[in-house]
Amino acid sequence: MSPPTSTPPHPIISPPLEHLEAPPEPDISHLVLADKTPVDNLLQEKLQRLLVQCLYDAFIAEQPFVAMADVGLFFALYQPPLVPDVMLSLGVEVAEDWEQKRHRSYLMWEFGKPPEVVIEIVSNKKGQELDKKLTDYARIGVAYYVVFDPLAKLSTEPLLVYGLREGRYQLLDKPWLPEVGLGLTLWSGEFENKQYSQWLRWCDQVGNLLLTGREQAEQEKFRADQAEAKLARLAEWARSQGVEVDELGDIPS
Repeated sequence: MSPPTSTPPHPIISPPLEHLEAPPEPDISHLVLADKTPVDNLLQEKLQRLLVQCLYDAFIAEQPFVAMADVGLFFALYQPPLVPDVMLSLGVEVAEDWEQKRHRSYLMWEFGKPPEVVIEIVSNKKGQELDKKLTDYARIGVAYYVVFDPLAKLSTEPLLVYGLREGRYQLLDKPWLPEVGLGLTLWSGEFENKQYSQWLRWCDQVGNLLLTGREQAEQEKFRADQAEAKLARLAEWARSQGVEVDELGDIPS
């Protein structure tokens, strides 16, 4: 008896790549990307601007990044977004057609990843920064979650920084974010003509602040004024020694 035979299956031939259709874009017509909800207070508004401005003025990253304040973070089509006070995402860029609806907020399926850092600034006891939001940001894979509580509404510690480990947040001993290459610190000083004792600022590993463009310009002016004053003192000393200043030529600063 001869063994049973079967007809070999026809090979499955994939169509050429140019014939493949891209998956349809999800329908986002129901998403509310801007609800005109104001920030809680003037301090929060200035803190948000300072944190974002310093990144664009001074953060020398090895890859492109986006920094946003009060922008919706959408992680699912039919769930309300999270709206962090500040977020930072590395390795992404705002789309060229950024005025289109699908690019007006941070839609994770458009950017392809969650942001590395979100910052929540506590202004009352209703925001759930240390319970529901702690769980939500961990669930969508945000690497670092920062809670800044300058008014001591939820904690006696003004700055809490969490790192994601195996799907859960662990409180970090130091406010340094190694995957980002930045740290956070509290700074007493003046921003936009307002003095405050604990501005939240970005810093490098040794504590040097990321400066705003205005701070950098003021720092350069201070150095130039110091160099000019040094030259003036040297010229005055030279004249006291009977040396004509013109004879000195170019004096190194």
